Amino acid sequence: MKDLDTSPRLDDPDALYEALVDAHRDLDAEASRRLDARLILLLANHIGSVAVVREAIAAARAAAEE
Repeated sequence: MKDLDTSPRLDDPDALYEALVDAHRDLDAEASRRLDARLILLLANHIGSVAVVREAIAAARAAAEE
């Protein structure tokens, strides 16, 4: 994998959204940020390519600046 694949690939996006919301339930803002950071690092490790993760960071940042 060398390029970020942004095509829809989730088999159940609604279930993923629900799992993310449930994971943050009852956490304060700091604990929620720590959970997000851990999740990002776990998924980045799973991807295994710094170049692809950098593409994802750039895409997320661009979307945040819209």
